[in-house]
Amino acid sequence: CLLVRSGQAHTEETMKKPILEIRIDMTIQGKTIKTARGDVSMIPFGGIVKSDLFNGIVEPWGVDTQITNHIGIKTLSARYMLTGKDKEGQDCHIYVENKAWMKADESKPSFESIPVFYTDSDALASYLHQDIFYGVGSVEEGVLWIRFYEK
Repeated sequence: CLLVRSGQAHTEETMKKPILEIRIDMTIQGKTIKTARGDVSMIPFGGIVKSDLFNGIVEPWGVDTQITNHIGIKTLSARYMLTGKDKEGQDCHIYVENKAWMKADESKPSFESIPVFYTDSDALASYLHQDIFYGVGSVEEGVLWIRFYEK
């Protein structure tokens, strides 16, 4: 179950340390189509990842698909590849599929999401291949941050 809230993430997240923290860079313009059924936007992005588990980049071919239906509910589905080094200093990748829902009219959107991780890191696979994580997205000083936490 996802809870969508406005403003800052709730107190629990401000006390927990994220397992991954991603600064999203959206420098390339995406495309939006408007239909009788709703609006569809595809937004390419890249970014920087920092954490105790992994440090690296979001490859610039990540895409966030946002669908706003006719009653104003927005579905977010982002898919992207992280490239960098794991906690043991080994080169690796983490594929992220991240899904969320929110009201389309949020003036300062924040959301919780359900991520799925795939990695080729021997050091991280047994941990990241579990279904025990959630994400929190928030805009802070004009920058989108995605932080993943263990439940």
